[in-house]
Amino acid sequence: MKLSKKVTAMAMAAMMVFSMTACGNDSAAKPDATATGGNAQTPETKAATEAATQAATEAATQAATQAEETTAAGGNIGVCIYKFDDAFMTTYRNALQEILEGKGYTVTFMDGKNDQAEQNNQINNFIAQKVDALIINPVMTSAADQIIDTVKNADIPTVLINREPTAEQMSAYDKLVYVGCDARQSGTMQGELILDTPNKGDINGDGKISYIMIQGDPENVDAQYRTEFSVKALKDAGMEVEELDLQRGDWDRNKGQEIAQNDLAKFGDEIEVVFCNNDDMAIGALQAIQAAGRKVNEDIYLVGVDALDAALNEVANGNMTGTVLNDAKGQAAGAVEAMEALLGGKTYASGEQSIYVDYVKVTPENVADFQ
Repeated sequence: MKLSKKVTAMAMAAMMVFSMTACGNDSAAKPDATATGGNAQTPETKAATEAATQAATEAATQAATQAEETTAAGGNIGVCIYKFDDAFMTTYRNALQEILEGKGYTVTFMDGKNDQAEQNNQINNFIAQKVDALIINPVMTSAADQIIDTVKNADIPTVLINREPTAEQMSAYDKLVYVGCDARQSGTMQGELILDTPNKGDINGDGKISYIMIQGDPENVDAQYRTEFSVKALKDAGMEVEELDLQRGDWDRNKGQEIAQNDLAKFGDEIEVVFCNNDDMAIGALQAIQAAGRKVNEDIYLVGVDALDAALNEVANGNMTGTVLNDAKGQAAGAVEAMEALLGGKTYASGEQSIYVDYVKVTPENVADFQ
């Protein structure tokens, strides 16, 4: 498509040159032919013809350049998502696609299928295809060094999303930026949701908050921070806490349900709070809570993160204590903005490579604002 537009522009321009030259020869030749019986041009006519030819050539070059620049506008973008069937990343992916295509980019999305080796191959394929920029949601945060080394060697501007490497890792490449949310903030807000309840999470009044923690992928920094800072918020408020169980749920709804079901059978009424690192696991936990005959906000509290539509409905219906908005659309917009800055030649100094979008607490009082 790019070549055909350029060729067409050049062909049209060539016709302009031919037409203008021919017209110049024809109009100038007639007087000369009458006088001499031939087609010889006067110096004035020849100069006029050459000027017309030069002008047409310049017009042709400009038209071809403009045609190529118009076609090249936007560029080719490769996007790697850790797995397509993650509910939050589906929302994020759809937002990215809408923004990028709306700006005229050609964008290709790849499903990493939660397999880092698979994603590494996808990144290498994008590099071989000479994409203009990459947006990468790493399968594993521990693979950051390898990913950064790969894109640096290829000199491709890259935006990392959703899973944040360390500042030291990112400092290895100045055409790299992370756009996301600070997971410490989301954990803190989960703790605050519990502290905002009438009894501050201490339902049975024994002076301590007994909880279970359903964690995402413990290798993921978001899971680590949400786990740590949700409880830290309670302690910082002077509350005594008791961890009854901490289990890995891998962000999965079915695993969330299974963990909550087992813990409810084991600990029963001891459980006052169920912390979930994301909404999908919280919805699974809710199913187990309801099956056990417990009632959220009466004899147990339940919080998640992401503000998925399904979770917003449960908060509105009183079946979740609250969630925390993980602004997928805001992060997608920020990722594209950062990508365009990189494409425009911007580089990032060490310590300035993380761009954060704020989380927002969602409660029954404000949930309508997000639905």
